[in-house]
Amino acid sequence: MSAAGKPPPIARDWTARTLAGLLLGFGLALGCSGVLAQLLAALPLALRGQLAMWLVVPLWFVAFGASGFFTSGLRAWLWLGGANLLAWGAWGALRLAQN
Repeated sequence: MSAAGKPPPIARDWTARTLAGLLLGFGLALGCSGVLAQLLAALPLALRGQLAMWLVVPLWFVAFGASGFFTSGLRAWLWLGGANLLAWGAWGALRLAQN
């Protein structure tokens, strides 16, 4: 609370940051999971699939939680969008390289 007894105002763009973490964080988690699955291609499919599947939720929670640290909703969308492009680009490159 401030000296005047009023609580600090809530940031206006909390919805933009929350939605960025929710939507783009999920896409980023899926992309990172796909990259891991491609990198672990030597493992049996059952093990590789389980590792990739169980990695999605912790990564999503990290991205969702980290979205609150951005100074604006626009920065959250841009940074997480860029991270999505990198993750999915890496997944595509790895997939093409292994074929």
